[in-house]
Amino acid sequence: MTHTNFSVERRASVARVTLNRPEVHNAFNDELISEAIDVFGELSDDRETRVIVLAGSGANFCAGADLNWMARMATYTREENVRDSARLARMFAVINAARVPVVGRVQGAAIGGGVGLVAVCDIAIGTATSKFGLSEVKLGILPAVISPYVIAKIGESHARALFLTGERFGADRAKEIGLLHAIAADEAELDRMIEEKVSQLLSSGPEAVAECKKLIEFVVGHPPEESIPHTIEAIAERRASAEGQAGMGAFLKKEKPPWVAR
Repeated sequence: MTHTNFSVERRASVARVTLNRPEVHNAFNDELISEAIDVFGELSDDRETRVIVLAGSGANFCAGADLNWMARMATYTREENVRDSARLARMFAVINAARVPVVGRVQGAAIGGGVGLVAVCDIAIGTATSKFGLSEVKLGILPAVISPYVIAKIGESHARALFLTGERFGADRAKEIGLLHAIAADEAELDRMIEEKVSQLLSSGPEAVAECKKLIEFVVGHPPEESIPHTIEAIAERRASAEGQAGMGAFLKKEKPPWVAR
């Protein structure tokens, strides 16, 4: 798997995907978007991959849109903008729907679409100096394609405050509103916390983790009268599955389940 805008490092069942445009603070352009769709699609389909860690090279996680890409956008017709936006939306959708958990390693700044990347991570950990901003309104545009994921993470109330002002905010507020799940004192601690989270994920049944992601999406998107029957079927199926049987059997015998390294 060779790409220009990303590096992908495999360590057993963990894939570390790193945005690799540090000279522009890992900002998006057409090529990065296309590669991201390919990278996450391939890793999601790879049954050997159990966790993806999404990181940014250099000082900042992701600065949003590349200036040269934005300059081209300014000359696009409405139809060209629709096609361009659809491709960007596809990138976020593919990462969000990844079969395996995506853990975000957020250092430095995450601005605009960079916040969108944080939002599509299942677990996001930043540093005390991480900075965020949904600054699209400062340019007279909208955080449109990232809005389903950002609003799902931070809720309507915080979205109203942050989308409309475009203000910058720090790691403490990001954690308070649910964009980050934990804050490290520095990057060394950040890496330790990421490793701990990866270990926790690898101790969970891989099929159960994938089904949990589907369960959350269904329950959030449906009223109780539809979600409750779905949850009954979901747990019955898991209990009867080979993985569920193996996991429960190992627990009762006080043994490690088969997916945990011995």
